[in-house]
Amino acid sequence: MADTRSTSDKSAARARAQNHFAASEQRETAVRQMIENERAAVAARTDKLRKLRLAKEEADRIAAANAPPPVKPAAKPRMRKTAAKKKPS
Repeated sequence: MADTRSTSDKSAARARAQNHFAASEQRETAVRQMIENERAAVAARTDKLRKLRLAKEEADRIAAANAPPPVKPAAKPRMRKTAAKKKPS
């Protein structure tokens, strides 16, 4: 089967296809860039929070080392349980 379309029709179809694929690649590139920016932002937040947590843990460790040991309350003497007296019936 011979192609009956003219050369200009073929060229126009090829140009439309090229434009379609070029636009698709541009969208894909933009989406990938957005994803990479979001990943970088999440990594930065995670790193910041990790540093804050480690600083707090270090401060807590130092405070615990410098704090006096807790004073235990005096133990109360234990009382023996006595058997309950039965009432005469």
